[in-house]
Amino acid sequence: MEKLISNNNPMEKLISNNNQLQRPLPEEYIFPLEKRPGKLPVSACKFVPVIDLDETAGDSRAVISQKILKASQEFGFFQVINHGVPEDLMKDTMSMFKKFFDLPAEDKAIFYTEDARSKKYCNLFPSSMIYATEDVHLWRDNLKHDCHPLEKCILDWPEKPTGYRKVVGSYATEVTKMVPRILELIGEGLGLESGYFEGKLGGVSSLSVNHYPPCPDPSLTLGLSKHCDPNLITILLQDDVCGLQIFKDNEWIGVDPVPHAFVVNIGYQLQIMSNNKLKSVEHRAVTNSRTARTSVAFFFTPRDDIMIEPARDLIDASNPQVFRACQFLEFLRYYMAKNGTDEDALEHFKLRA
Repeated sequence: MEKLISNNNPMEKLISNNNQLQRPLPEEYIFPLEKRPGKLPVSACKFVPVIDLDETAGDSRAVISQKILKASQEFGFFQVINHGVPEDLMKDTMSMFKKFFDLPAEDKAIFYTEDARSKKYCNLFPSSMIYATEDVHLWRDNLKHDCHPLEKCILDWPEKPTGYRKVVGSYATEVTKMVPRILELIGEGLGLESGYFEGKLGGVSSLSVNHYPPCPDPSLTLGLSKHCDPNLITILLQDDVCGLQIFKDNEWIGVDPVPHAFVVNIGYQLQIMSNNKLKSVEHRAVTNSRTARTSVAFFFTPRDDIMIEPARDLIDASNPQVFRACQFLEFLRYYMAKNGTDEDALEHFKLRA
């Protein structure tokens, strides 16, 4: 079967730059049969809880923290509204990213790389950071921003489209302010002392923007393979196109976009800190043949200088410690060595009876 790209122009590896998409899906994007999304309809998940953060004042706060706890245990995901990030800023940020991927190839070329070790604070990858070694390519283009410290990283960000740095920088600031509020509610739901997560953020925060152009045959490929996030917590901004799916009760179910909401995803580090009370759920992204989809994941990680371990208040005779203490970097190196595809990266860090 004909390949999608030539070897003469690496930028052709970006799907958003290729003008010959209306043809059979190229073989290098076709997943093995057991990993394909297939042609069967997938359940639409309208039951992932939507949490109204305006209700956290007064007597309702305890109720909301318990709702978050239940969602984090049952789904590993929940959505939040009335979170304090201005709706216009969310809309403008998504618009900036869509405009970026529509830019001419020469404007995106300065960010393009296939080197996972790039030291730049903003990189544009085809498929993933391991393009040269992956068995099958993802049907996406991926733009990564380092965001900490923001005043330094932003100088490496795109200047086109006009206003990009101002809008995306403001977005990063507002989302960063929201995360401690959510972590505090999670801590309250678990019964931890106030401020337990304070100071544990701040190692590295990063934005990962996934752009999924229309696909010739969505049944054969994936925009993002199944995985759990290795970090502490992820804040996802979706556009209005469906594509996010979580694996629950032995089936893939779609997480319907909610206007002006963020999807909050429990990462592996929160599962460790909660002594396995919270769950990081497998999720993936599927494509469609009609409409481009863009999603914006904001990853928050623990600080490098602390040990990640279960909270002492969650350990007793009836709830023994599940995981050993480890540095986040140790965990991340193990996770990355498996290319993020380990069936359960946490097993390596569990204490043995």
